[in-house]
Amino acid sequence: MSVSWNSDTPPDTMTLSGRDWVRALRRGVPLAVLIFGGLVLMLLIRLVERPLCGLHRPVSPAITMFVCRNAFRILGLSFKATGAPMSQPGIVVANHTSWLDIFALNATKRIYFVSKSEVAAWPGIGWLARATGTVFIDRDRSQASAQKTLFAKRLKAGHKLLFFPEGTSTDGLQVLPFKTTLFASLFDADLRDRLYVQPVSVVFHAPDGADPRYYGWWGDMDFGPHVLKVLATRAPGRVELRYHSPLAVRDFADRKSLARACGDIVRAGHQALRRDVLEQP
Repeated sequence: MSVSWNSDTPPDTMTLSGRDWVRALRRGVPLAVLIFGGLVLMLLIRLVERPLCGLHRPVSPAITMFVCRNAFRILGLSFKATGAPMSQPGIVVANHTSWLDIFALNATKRIYFVSKSEVAAWPGIGWLARATGTVFIDRDRSQASAQKTLFAKRLKAGHKLLFFPEGTSTDGLQVLPFKTTLFASLFDADLRDRLYVQPVSVVFHAPDGADPRYYGWWGDMDFGPHVLKVLATRAPGRVELRYHSPLAVRDFADRKSLARACGDIVRAGHQALRRDVLEQP
């Protein structure tokens, strides 16, 4: 199944009625309390955790997982994950559809996102990202060596990092080719023989009768209106994750072959999850 991606034709923004606004508030207020209440609790825990454990975070990631699991309950989105999060040291890679990916991928696994440096300055989102241990990087090729050193430091501390190799979000109907740059750190001589990469396919199923790109957030789409649309959705859809078998870095000759293998696995899983729904009677 192949669907062309066109960032110039996003689905129309939802026009909110009075009832939609009420529904958005009924979900938005509890969601804000959950997120920022969890943030305050996490920061309090980090006051003790940081001096005692340094980069290691034995307790605070559990707060993130709790918040993300319950965020879907508040939003009314059905959440399902198949396969098992890996126990081996290494990184996780996934396709990228929406800001909702953050909740989905944090709901079942202790991970630390890798994000572009400008996100750190975004109001609200930047604060949350910093508090949860996000690794901020500059995608400038001249910074590749510094990024490799930073990745190695976090991986040696036992962190499971997650990044989106597509380099951008999409409409959710396909998976773009994986970029290879961020895979380079895995081939560090001190890390290569013991690290693994777990591909994960993420699929958002639109509400019945809605545009299949309903949950996609890409191109020049504004964040605020998209959040309001999700909060106001009368009968929300579903999100599915499929955890694939981890790949041993040592089995690959270089970052390009590893990135290609991960992309093929994520793409096949993504298509299978969408096909399962499309073929239902």
